[in-house]
Amino acid sequence: MDLTQGQPIPVYYQLKTLLTEEILSGVYGTDGRLPTEHELCERFGLSRTPVTHALTDLAAEGVVLRRRRHGTFVNPHWLARRADSGEVRVLMPAFDRWGPHLRAASPTVRLSIAETELNDLHAAFVRAVAEGRAPDLAILDSVWVAEFAASGFLRPLEELDSSWVENELHRDFLEPFVNAHRIGGGTQAVQAEMDVAGMWYDRAAFAGGVPHTWRELQETGRRLADTQGGPVLVMPVGPSADEFATYCLVALLASNAARVLGPDMVTLDSPASVDAMRLLRALVDDKVLSTGAVGHDRDRPIQMLARREALMVFGGSYEAPTLARYAGLDLDAVTDVFGFMPVPAGPRGRFSVLVGGFVYCIPRQAKQPAAAMEVLKNAVTGPATARFFARTGQIPPRRSAVAELVGRSPFHAFTAGLLGDAVTRPVTPAYALVSVQLRAMLEAVLTARLSPEHAVSRAADLISAVTGLPVAH
Repeated sequence: MDLTQGQPIPVYYQLKTLLTEEILSGVYGTDGRLPTEHELCERFGLSRTPVTHALTDLAAEGVVLRRRRHGTFVNPHWLARRADSGEVRVLMPAFDRWGPHLRAASPTVRLSIAETELNDLHAAFVRAVAEGRAPDLAILDSVWVAEFAASGFLRPLEELDSSWVENELHRDFLEPFVNAHRIGGGTQAVQAEMDVAGMWYDRAAFAGGVPHTWRELQETGRRLADTQGGPVLVMPVGPSADEFATYCLVALLASNAARVLGPDMVTLDSPASVDAMRLLRALVDDKVLSTGAVGHDRDRPIQMLARREALMVFGGSYEAPTLARYAGLDLDAVTDVFGFMPVPAGPRGRFSVLVGGFVYCIPRQAKQPAAAMEVLKNAVTGPATARFFARTGQIPPRRSAVAELVGRSPFHAFTAGLLGDAVTRPVTPAYALVSVQLRAMLEAVLTARLSPEHAVSRAADLISAVTGLPVAH
């Protein structure tokens, strides 16, 4: 099929139709990689604009899945609805670890795995449900459970195996998520892994001791900035950082006893929150924290630490393998060179970490719910989780697996020991919208577009609008 320019049908739409026909005819296979934008431009003699438009439309419609730095792939769940094939369809973030783990844990089950970028995962799941092609099993951010449960998207696990929920989940899984995922009288999700948000640092630069308070952080930052010749501290802020920016921001707020939401009101507009935003603005003014952070994607801060372009970063404990890879270290050796710590205490708070992670859940629309439940149970068995988390650096959700790891992994012993005093992100069905407002507040303060007081007040008002809760001033 030739693409004809200058015709009533836009050329991008012609290309989109052609690619759809090729996908349906099996040109790229069930989960094959499409040509790159550059290859499509050369093949059809097009500029990049219509090619990008066509691929963006296909991604928005769920036909393809785009993975940053990997390419564009056919979405196997769109291509064929295998309701009677016995195949378990799984939707997950495009992390290298999940697919191999599920396949190893359930070797006799045929899995059709669709991976999408973490920033696109929420939209991909909602779109699949809206189109009646929800997966059988999904790996999602734990903070979305309340939203999807309230929308009726998830199947309570008691309907599939109440004995397992009572005898294993409630007896061997760690809080704070076991009861948090029990919504509307049923367990809506099972924690797949746990991690904490805090700060990574270069041990050599902080050989004299890490800062325990905001004042010490400012003083140490100014001293190191004089010798570093660049930013000492980095945090994820920009649009590419997405939810990770909120994850780190809420950890900072918690270190000063600031909370975003209470049980029945928005509690963000407080002196404690303003203090936190003033701290960030002061760190920018002192050239300790670079305003260039606004353009950083999710992995950029940890890359800068690995390359000694920064000495301390806000981040998550799960970044240990990424840090090791960029620093050219084995995972076991990464904590000899770099340390992980809670966020220093603000004047109203204390040393603090935030706990989060991903969950397994089974959508109400699942065609193979019983098989999906078996895959879920296999994935969280003690031996499987212990082996898995020894490689990823994350905290297993089961007490038995944690006990097995902490005896041989100082890093796991340390991070698991932080869970007792950890806080969680705001629990609300409107979390995705709340997160957007928190990131906008952060960006406005770092760029000096708004004062800390104005940014906090404005964010609280907007969060009130999206949640329907009143603001406690």
